[in-house]
Amino acid sequence: MHLFFQDKWEVEGLQTVGILLVVCSSLKLMHFLGLIDLSTADSVEDDFELSTVCHRPESMDKLQEQTKFTKKELQVLYRGFKNECPSGVVNEENFKTIYSQFFPQGDSSMYAHFLFEAFDTNKNGSVSFEDFVFGLSIILRGTINDRLNWAFNLYDLNKDGCITKEEMFDIMKSIYDMMGKYTYPSMQDDAPREHVESFFQKMDRNKDGVVTIEEFIESCKKDENIMQSMQLFDNVI
Repeated sequence: MHLFFQDKWEVEGLQTVGILLVVCSSLKLMHFLGLIDLSTADSVEDDFELSTVCHRPESMDKLQEQTKFTKKELQVLYRGFKNECPSGVVNEENFKTIYSQFFPQGDSSMYAHFLFEAFDTNKNGSVSFEDFVFGLSIILRGTINDRLNWAFNLYDLNKDGCITKEEMFDIMKSIYDMMGKYTYPSMQDDAPREHVESFFQKMDRNKDGVVTIEEFIESCKKDENIMQSMQLFDNVI
């Protein structure tokens, strides 16, 4: 293996990069929607403005109960979401378009697809304000177990309760396509497969060919880099 992999990727593991990308890309989406800056919070009305949207979110009080955001934070989040998504929902094509602006030198379409699937908890082909806030609440305010469960669900593409090598390869390949070979031209085409093997060697404790949620959480909690990446954005908003 090239020294590059040993110095840059093998130490931290692409799985660490993948987990960090979940948080970073979510923050990029927040920035695109104008959601991170709370400086205008005091000027936001106490109630949601619903006259111009097709999808009407649940009441703010209910969302506050169901998430770990304050009323003021929810007001600002909704204002930004409504400004960029007047219909009240984001479909997958819109989602992909947003991510293509984040990574113009790469192909982010597949990673955006996987992330969209993770946010689209109702599986109706659209991400509502509620969907977005629920996911964001877990990523930014959830416990370590909550965040790792969310990341596991992202990687478990068919939602059968375990991650296979094929699923992990698809995730790694999407990350590689989005940033790897464009950012680091020296990376070879077999890099995603190598990192899948490294991932399974580290996380498949009983060597049965799949990684369960228990194995995933246990392994991640023992990885200092992953733990640090999970805590980077605790106080973003």
